[in-house]
Amino acid sequence: MNTANPSSHCGCIDIHTHIVPHNFPAYLGRHPGAPWPSMRDGKPCHRHVVISSKVYRTVSNQAWDVDIRRDDMDRTDIGRQVLSPMPELLSYWLAPEDGAALARYLNETLANMVTRSPDRFSALGAAPLQNIDCAIRELEFAVGTLGLAGIEVGSNVGGVPIGDPRFWPFFEAAQACNAAIFVHPLRPAGMDRLVGPASLEQIVAFPGEIGLAAASLITGGLLKRFPRLRIALSHGGGAIQALLPRMQFAWECQEALREAIAVAPVDAARALYYDDLLYSTTAIRALIETVGADRVMIGTDYPFAIMDPDPAARVAALGLDATVQEALRWKNAATWLGLE
Repeated sequence: MNTANPSSHCGCIDIHTHIVPHNFPAYLGRHPGAPWPSMRDGKPCHRHVVISSKVYRTVSNQAWDVDIRRDDMDRTDIGRQVLSPMPELLSYWLAPEDGAALARYLNETLANMVTRSPDRFSALGAAPLQNIDCAIRELEFAVGTLGLAGIEVGSNVGGVPIGDPRFWPFFEAAQACNAAIFVHPLRPAGMDRLVGPASLEQIVAFPGEIGLAAASLITGGLLKRFPRLRIALSHGGGAIQALLPRMQFAWECQEALREAIAVAPVDAARALYYDDLLYSTTAIRALIETVGADRVMIGTDYPFAIMDPDPAARVAALGLDATVQEALRWKNAATWLGLE
């Protein structure tokens, strides 16, 4: 499923889009009150995602309807979307067996969507990282059996940063499967410091959270241990652009840090991939200058409220030469996905 020619349809590759299934199976587990998601009808063409008897989010049919997604892609010069679950559905707070059941349903849903248009869609599945053995089994099924391109992971699992060594067996399996990994903010730190509406979680807390996740990948030794891993950070890596000069300066000045962190922070950062969802040509240019033009890809957050509505125009506005624009538009993403 992940062997389609990336340039079989003209247009960009959007690595950051989310899906929500039209429905979820009934909960069949043994834990009363488990926060298992369900769907409820909303206004026309919309459904409510309900978790623990509360509406978590209302989503449109763009979240599950392949035909509508293709039409939207054609209007915005997107040749291929990379589908991944709405991050809250990763559900690391479920019991491991429940998390495995939900991940399997999500992964089969994603595979069915890709099957509808394999020339237009790739997919990143879910894995229940609350239990590493379960997560590895689902990774191997999602990539090896269903043919998904990789796995979306949260920035933390129950408050443990994704770069923590306890997750290394999962990443070792991901490297062995040649799976792409996409890191997305989830249940961000610092929510108690926000003043204003609930939507500030995505607007203000997500950049800090993904920056902390990026820092954990850089300082935890993962990239030296598994050098063939292809890991992408959502939201342009968030605060990592501000953190990286401080990390590099301290690493150069402090022997203890050099002993603890085997790879220079700047070099480690350049081993990761990043979407360009920064909403500013100035910020995107700075990201390219920091990590390299071969590490940045288009990402929109389709179909949610903060999505970039015209990603191709955003790349064009950077004023870069044609070769670099082509890299940002689709070539880097094809490499990250393993489509080449």
